[in-house]
Order: sequence, then C-alpha cells, then structure tokens
Amino acid sequence: MLGAVLALSALGLLVAGSAAYALQRGDINADMDNSLERNFLEFESLLETGLDPTTREDFTEAGELIFVAMQRTLPAPNEGMLGTQNGEAVLLANPAVQVRLEDDPELVDYVTSQADPTRVSITSITTTETTYRALIIPVQLAADTSPSQYVLAFDARAEHGQLNQTFATFAMISFGTLVFIGVVGWLLVGNLLMPIRLLRDTAEHIGDSDLSERIPVSGNDDLSDLTRTVNAMLERLEGSFTSQRQLLDDVGHELRTPITIVQGHLELQDSRDPADVAAVRGIALDELDRMRLLVDDLVTLAGITRPDFVRLELVAVGRLTDEILDKARPLGARRWTIDARAETSCLLDPRRITQAWLQLVVNAVKFSGDGSTIAVGSRLDHAGLSLWVRDEGIGVPEEDQGRIFERFARGVRGRRTEGSGLGLTIVNAIAGAHGGIVQLKSAPGNGSTFTMVLPLNDQSDKSEEVRA
Repeated sequence: MLGAVLALSALGLLVAGSAAYALQRGDINADMDNSLERNFLEFESLLETGLDPTTREDFTEAGELIFVAMQRTLPAPNEGMLGTQNGEAVLLANPAVQVRLEDDPELVDYVTSQADPTRVSITSITTTETTYRALIIPVQLAADTSPSQYVLAFDARAEHGQLNQTFATFAMISFGTLVFIGVVGWLLVGNLLMPIRLLRDTAEHIGDSDLSERIPVSGNDDLSDLTRTVNAMLERLEGSFTSQRQLLDDVGHELRTPITIVQGHLELQDSRDPADVAAVRGIALDELDRMRLLVDDLVTLAGITRPDFVRLELVAVGRLTDEILDKARPLGARRWTIDARAETSCLLDPRRITQAWLQLVVNAVKFSGDGSTIAVGSRLDHAGLSLWVRDEGIGVPEEDQGRIFERFARGVRGRRTEGSGLGLTIVNAIAGAHGGIVQLKSAPGNGSTFTMVLPLNDQSDKSEEVRA
C-alpha cells in the first residue's frame, strides 16, 4: 500500500514537473524568437528609412548598415551580436556585451559558410561551447556585393540555465516530499493496519484449549468494526467450545457410573438362573432409563448457546399459570394451589418457561411430603415478571443454596434422591436465556420458594396481578 502511494505520488510529481518544465522552456524559446523577430523588424525598418550618418544618404555599404544596426540594438543579458564580411567577423559588439559570439569559431564558421546567404533565418546552432538561438540576416546592397551577415544570437543554454536550476530545486523538494510522505505514510498505514496485525497475531495464538484472547478495539472506522465482529465471533466460538468441553466432561463423568453398573451386573449374572437374569435385566433397564434422562438434560444444556434456544412470542401469563398447575397435579399427592396470577401478556418462550417451571414443581414434589402444600404463582412488578413455586418441604440449608444450581450438584439432603443433578441448572439456564435470574428463599424445615425473575420488554402488557 505504501509503495503504491509513493509510486503514485512520484508519478504525479514527475508529470506535474515535466509539464511545467516543458511549458516554461517553451515560453523561454518563444521569448527568444519574439525578441529576434523584433530585432529583424527594426533592422528592416532601418534599411528602408534609415540614412548613412556619414553621407546623409541611403546606405551603400553593408558594413556601415550593420554597424548602425548594432549601435541601435541593446542586447539582452544572454544575447550577443556580430557582423561578418567575406567570411570573417569584422564588426563586434560593445565590450559590455557578455556573450562574445566572435569567440566561438564554430558559430562564425556556420554563419559564413553554412547559412543560406539568400534568406533570413532564425535557427538553433549547437557548438562545443553551447547552443545558440540565432537570427542570421544576409546583407547585400546594390553598391556593395560583398557577402555580409548581421547575426544576433541568444546563448540558449544560459537562458535555460535558470530554469534548469529552478527545476533541480523542484526535484530536490519533490524527493524530500516523497521521503516525508513515506515516513508519514508508514506511520499512518501502520496505525491503520495495526488491527489486522493484531488479528493475525491473535489468530496465531488461539489454540483449541484457549479461545479467551481478544483484540483491543479503538476508534470507529471500518477496521474497528471488523475487530468487533471478529471478537464477537471469538466469543461465540469460545462459548461453543466451552459448551462442547462441558458436555464431554459431563457425559464422561455421569455416564461412566451407570455403564459400569450395567457392565458389572452383566458380567456377574448367572445366565442359567432365571431369577438372576430378571434381576439384572431390571437393574439394566433402570440404569438405561437414568442414562436417557441424563442425555436429554445434557442435550438441553448443550443448546443454551444457540441463538434459537429461546423463541419468544406473546404469552398470556395468567393462562400459562393455570396450565402449569393443571400439569403439576398428577406429579404427586399434594395440596395444589395458586398464590397469585398475573393477568398480563409478555414475550416469552412458552415451551422453555413451561419446562423450567415444571422442573421447579418436580423439585418441590421430590423434597416435600404427601398432603403438603405446593403453590405456583406469577406476579408483575417493577422488578419484572416473577414466576415461582412454593413448597412446605425440607428446605435447603444456607450452605447449599449457592451451589445447587451448579451441574450435578445436590444439597446434603438431596444426595439420595433420583435425578441427573441437572434440573436446577437447566432452570437457571432457561431464565438466563430470557435475561433473568433464579432466586431461592428457603430455610431447613420451612420449605422453599424458587422464583424466576424475568425482565420486562417493550411489548409486554403491563397489567395488574390477580390474587387467587
């Protein structure tokens, strides 16, 4: 990129400098030709109207005409003049004139021997000394037939010298400008491409075991947007890989025990004893059923990072509360009731919320006795939508309340109960997928209340709670 910028800049300076140089050089050449043409017109006017100062009559001698013309001409700083007769430079310019044409024998030889003696010409003459832009006027009068020439010539190299010096300075400034552009461009391009280098370095450092590294973001340009997009992609990849590792760890940890149990019983059973075969079959079926439940729960947890894990729709919360109670009644011989019903509509995933709410109900049945009260309820307030299950069971000790939502964690009093140990983890994941949390209020011997608190959204219908 920097090379392309420098190449374009150099090309632009070269084109601009060359065009300006050509235009200026053309102007200088045109000025020299215009000056020579004016001198010819003055000479022609002198020839037509002038008088010989010696005889006071028309000019009869070519030398005298050339001499008078030279007296009346004021040469430019890089201009010289002379008069020739019979092949020799006989008339010389005033000593104050710096360009001495007579000192260049090649010029004198060209004028006297090579120039056309019959016509006036403006031509360029190159010698070993320099290059001239010369006006050559053949002079031949009726009374004087000797070959004579009147020569006015600019030292073209000297005329172009100041221009060449100016553009030599321009070339040096242009080179300095390119160096400056290169330094500043290096810094700017390096700063602009830094996110790409960081992206490359980060990609090189990322491995299968560590996806935690992120690219620093600064600014609001396109590269910053790219960096944010890549960081978001890394977040998703890290979440997916973490979920996969967690799933593999959970499967390896939890399925090893039932597999070992089934394998051990099958190896030790007496295939000739029908009673032993029936007993082993029952144990194997129980363990396989527990493995199926465990796999279902693990699949649910593995999907929480998917964007379509929850699919929101407008749900009538009051009617959902009644449906939860109806579905809960067959789960146990309890006194089922509704504490409160929120007559409102909210954006929820009814399938996932029903799954989590019923899991709380199953948990309440598991840790409460027959005939005890289990209540469900819903409420809408400033904190959001609250969905709860209240029981009169054994309660959860304070030291267990912070860990029972972890995978495969059970409280001290729940170690002998059936289940995968993932129920409350799934409830917590579903609430989190809705942007909410799960709260627990419990004390040993006084029952427990598990509450999912879900935030409101713009499309929720803020209606009043209705007591049951």
